[in-house]
Amino acid sequence: MLFKISLLFISTIFAFWISAICGGGASLILLPLLNVLLHASVVPFALTIGTFTSSASRIVVFRKYISWKIFFWFVPFSIPAVLLGAWLMKYVNPLYLQLIVALFLMSNIPELFRTHRQQEKEERPYPVFILAIVGFFAGFVSGVTGAIGLLFNRFYLRYGLSKEQIVATRAANEIFLHFIKLVIYILLGLYSRNAFFLGISIAVATVISAYTVKYVLPYLSEYMFRKIGYGAMAVSGIFLFYNTSHHILLNDKVAFGKNRYDETTMNWRNSNFALEFAISDGLEIERQINAYELPSIYKKTYDSLQLIYNPIYIEKVYKLGDKRTFEFNCFKENVCTKIEVEEENR
Repeated sequence: MLFKISLLFISTIFAFWISAICGGGASLILLPLLNVLLHASVVPFALTIGTFTSSASRIVVFRKYISWKIFFWFVPFSIPAVLLGAWLMKYVNPLYLQLIVALFLMSNIPELFRTHRQQEKEERPYPVFILAIVGFFAGFVSGVTGAIGLLFNRFYLRYGLSKEQIVATRAANEIFLHFIKLVIYILLGLYSRNAFFLGISIAVATVISAYTVKYVLPYLSEYMFRKIGYGAMAVSGIFLFYNTSHHILLNDKVAFGKNRYDETTMNWRNSNFALEFAISDGLEIERQINAYELPSIYKKTYDSLQLIYNPIYIEKVYKLGDKRTFEFNCFKENVCTKIEVEEENR
């Protein structure tokens, strides 16, 4: 346990130091590491201990730079959303939301290749009411994953705030969310002894980073600050995507292969799907079913086919824009005959 705390402590100092320079993202940088050290359901608790402390420290250091206009649009809409997100933690696997977050972060890759002139031309402020929508989604995502910094950093960049204002306003917006999340996680039992100690390690490291980074920000230009921010979002997205998809593949037993008809198959949890693509028919997703799963209207078809063929494998076929069909793969003397029956509307 001591080794884990030491490793996380050192990583956190660097992560939150980079976070302050980039305008956020330490939590998303630490997510892959915490997913290795803790169960996914208690990772948000450990992260939130640290992010709450980080926000408090940054408010103390940068309090004169807070944009109160953004604060009063953001916070009221984020609070009910964080309650919803934390409640869903009981019922939703957070790994799937983390995967969506990773894809959103990776969408910032094109921003790395824009010139200074292109960036100034395209980064026009959003209407102020957009902050209410951003606040809601920020609260929801934060409630489920424990992290929001980099995910919504691009919206702060669009409002013409200086780098110090972004750091300060984000901290003011998020400290209330972090406190509410901590209370909810404890009430719902989404914590553990290890998560608590790792969270304290993160908290101490965030204080150190908050008080040292203020000496670095004055040496960064606004353009470079934004480039580093977009770069951090892209890199975090790539690492989060790799780590999260790896855990999903292991936990949900996702595997690809070939079936007896030489079709590509995908196994997910206890379900088996076949993927088939033809230029004339497009993409089809097929799921093998048992005879007792057939609607009663098609059981007569199955019974009549049994008099001629053996064995018979049944697949339910889903095709975008078309009705579902049932496919009977009928074997006789090692020759397969496919018979399709379109599902009737009820």
